[in-house]
Amino acid sequence: MTRHYLTVDLGTGNSRVALVRSDGLILGLRTYGNVYHRDDAYEDGTYFLPGEWAPNILQGCRELCREHPDVRIDAVTAAGARQSFVLLDEKGEAFYGLPNIDNRGRAFMGEVPDHETIYRLSGKWATEDFGAAKLMGLRRVRPQFYERVRTVTSLSEWIGWMFTGRAAMEPSQACESQLYDIGRRAWSQELCAAYGLDGAILPPLQAAGTAVGPILPALRDELGLAPDAVFVVGGADTQIALLQTGAKPGELAVISGTTSPVITQVDGTFYDPEQRIWVDMGLGGEDCLAEMNPGVTGLNYQRLYDSLLRGWSYEQLEQAYAQKTDFACTASFSSLLFYERRSLRHGGFFMASPIAPGLDPVDLGWAVLGDIACSIHEQATHLAKLTGLDAGRILGCGGGFQSPTLCQMLADLSGRELCLRPGFAQATVMGLTQLCNSHFGLAPAQEDPIQRRYLPRTDQLIHRYWPQWLANRDRANGL
Repeated sequence: MTRHYLTVDLGTGNSRVALVRSDGLILGLRTYGNVYHRDDAYEDGTYFLPGEWAPNILQGCRELCREHPDVRIDAVTAAGARQSFVLLDEKGEAFYGLPNIDNRGRAFMGEVPDHETIYRLSGKWATEDFGAAKLMGLRRVRPQFYERVRTVTSLSEWIGWMFTGRAAMEPSQACESQLYDIGRRAWSQELCAAYGLDGAILPPLQAAGTAVGPILPALRDELGLAPDAVFVVGGADTQIALLQTGAKPGELAVISGTTSPVITQVDGTFYDPEQRIWVDMGLGGEDCLAEMNPGVTGLNYQRLYDSLLRGWSYEQLEQAYAQKTDFACTASFSSLLFYERRSLRHGGFFMASPIAPGLDPVDLGWAVLGDIACSIHEQATHLAKLTGLDAGRILGCGGGFQSPTLCQMLADLSGRELCLRPGFAQATVMGLTQLCNSHFGLAPAQEDPIQRRYLPRTDQLIHRYWPQWLANRDRANGL
């Protein structure tokens, strides 16, 4: 039986609404830029207003439904960027958003006791990145906002609240709050106390693939959804995308987007006393994932393209990259040296002085792709060593892997085959579709064939680039 779903994907830079068929065919897609505001009460405070985002999301749903009036939509579901949260008040109004780029808790992290215990319980470093620190910063500087909070939810489950009026949080998102005990698979009063937060504001936990409830009648009728349409819980965008790769325990996966998480599923609750990894919860809270992440990667290439490469199509750039036999510079723009818990504050293009004749924007584009490949390779090497992983291939997904040059660079550097399954560029939509199919009991298709394979080669340009890239990156950051 064919079913149809509305999927919402709330990323950092933009939000997307898609109408997708249960076999994975995307019938329509809408994309909207996300608007953020600076909170000048903090050195680095950023917020968004849910009331500004919601109309775009609902308008996307309306347009897709009107374009396909004969389609019977059975479910709505959502994925959301990690480390991003929405605050609801006692009237049920979503009045404030704390995005992943908000660092309002930074000034207060020195007051948080026993960072070792926080890492052991939450699987994450005690930093301003996570929901606990954002809420602590809100309580300290804007207590009138904190006192208004009755419930906190994640981006993905906020969409569930919009469509059903019921608040919940999926474990893959809950672990990004740093208020969730990954060993007990439950909210932690000990972690709440460490940040001075009231645990009563945390919603019930609910697993991905289950139904929060039926769609509110007003929305169901306006959109023309099926009478029994439900909202199916999604979760964190990284874990949803990972679902598309089909990665099994012991396999290495990379999600290449704004950042590039490198992930493998581990047995039990993995603990590293040197805190070189993050431990994430898999969808449903049943499995643990070990993660390293080079930080900002794909966003750097997008910004370079927007600034300097607009005169080239992506296809023209790939053709030009394929002709290169030497590199004119190295680039260093990734933002994390994860296994050392170090932010990389300095970067740029590094080249001989004076500027070589013939240097052009293509050289800069190739260098940034090289930076991304080298950064992913470095994290993957350390993650494999730390977890004892001996995978023979890398499973990839995400928009970044639409660049054949990047794919081949990573395969060559790692010495591993890079495999991409059908739908890899829309991995979040595909993962949400799989969750809805599971909810409705649709039998999973036989394992998807590999759409693209990149076999590792030796003595390539990227191998000459790697040591020079490493030396320049380390020198610039005093490593």
